[in-house]
Amino acid sequence: MAHTRIDFARTEIPVLFRRLLLPTLVGMLFSAVFIITDGIFVGRGIGPDALAAVNLVSPLYMLSTGAGLMLGAGGSVAASMALARRKRRRASTDMTHATVVSAAAMIALTVLLLASARTVVRLLGTPPELESPVSEYMRYFVLFFSFNTLLNVLMFFVRLDGAPGFAMRAIATAAVINIGLDYLFIFVHGWGMAGAAVATGLGNVAGTLMMLRYLGLRSKTLRFRPVRPGGKRVRYALRNAACMARLGFPALLGELAIACMMLAGNFAFIRHTGKDGVAAFSVVCYFFPIIFMVFNAIVQSAQPIISYNCGAGMPERTRKTLRLALRWAVSFSLLLFAATLVGNERIVSLFIEGDSPARRIAVQGMPYFAAGYPFFGINMVAVGYYQSLGRARLSTVFMLLRGIVLPGILFFTLPLWLGLAGIWLAVPAAEGLTSVLIAACARMKR
Repeated sequence: MAHTRIDFARTEIPVLFRRLLLPTLVGMLFSAVFIITDGIFVGRGIGPDALAAVNLVSPLYMLSTGAGLMLGAGGSVAASMALARRKRRRASTDMTHATVVSAAAMIALTVLLLASARTVVRLLGTPPELESPVSEYMRYFVLFFSFNTLLNVLMFFVRLDGAPGFAMRAIATAAVINIGLDYLFIFVHGWGMAGAAVATGLGNVAGTLMMLRYLGLRSKTLRFRPVRPGGKRVRYALRNAACMARLGFPALLGELAIACMMLAGNFAFIRHTGKDGVAAFSVVCYFFPIIFMVFNAIVQSAQPIISYNCGAGMPERTRKTLRLALRWAVSFSLLLFAATLVGNERIVSLFIEGDSPARRIAVQGMPYFAAGYPFFGINMVAVGYYQSLGRARLSTVFMLLRGIVLPGILFFTLPLWLGLAGIWLAVPAAEGLTSVLIAACARMKR
């Protein structure tokens, strides 16, 4: 299916942003749907302990996704600036290096994780009674690490080539395949944790193959360059990938931040409430991808516009894009906050049936957690803006604060003062403090 080349330099910013946002948002929501559906099938088809087990393994999923977002975002920033200077060959080289290096790194990580599986299970904070399901899920899930990473790398370049609709269809295909296989493997064949992991992996394989085929055969602007052996070429590819990783490092930190949130939250809940608290927290962690994907769609839609116009020397268009992205983020965050307040019991019931302790803890805690949505949206847009300008150091500092440093402190201090509510409020408090710091920094730059 043919597509029209997007003019990042002359199209009106609102028109350009909407053209990128709609398919990107739909594709992201499909990703969120398949994560949530996976949780529903696991919770209802296997049980609350299985739900907790998947949540304990989720930081590894965030790591592979983050690696893809890092090289995808960094590579697309570099490629956007190259295209703005009419250097198509350089942009294609950036895409090739991002793809090859990310795949090789994830294959190596897969081997390492499988070789040290027992140690990894313990490092994830797994209580003894959950070691068996955690080990089973992890062994099968990490086999598909490289495909999950590549899916996230390639979607940036497909959008940059002017085909956000195709990227949406590829992600939607991955979601539909995952949902269908989840039902087949869990409810029909009874394959349990292994079935859930393989269903997710095969969905990612399908989406990745679609994008590889597009970029290899149908792309109008970007084409894969031949990868030739040789010490100098390998060193150049690694140096180039390192530069792209530096630009995209805040995107990796964003995923690591969610992983750290899960790890710290799991530890805090195990300490205060045992495995029921972990199961309750897993409901939020499964629902959270909707929130994250909405804001990530806004950031990824703004990113190529900002990067291209920055490279072309049009700063007013970059600032206009930032203001528009912030308005969308605030509007969506307030809508999602209201939806969570009204529907928190129904949301929890999707994952946990009956009147169990885990269900009660989740219903009570979700409104506290939802208080952080507006700050989260503002912070993601601000970090994405600085990243798109190539100001990786500043965006990294903010990402470290909101995602790792502040939550790490607050998860273990707020419960001392506020009890169980303090665990739920740790992430909103961290996001709120970061928003204050970002606003103060913006005022100082004026």
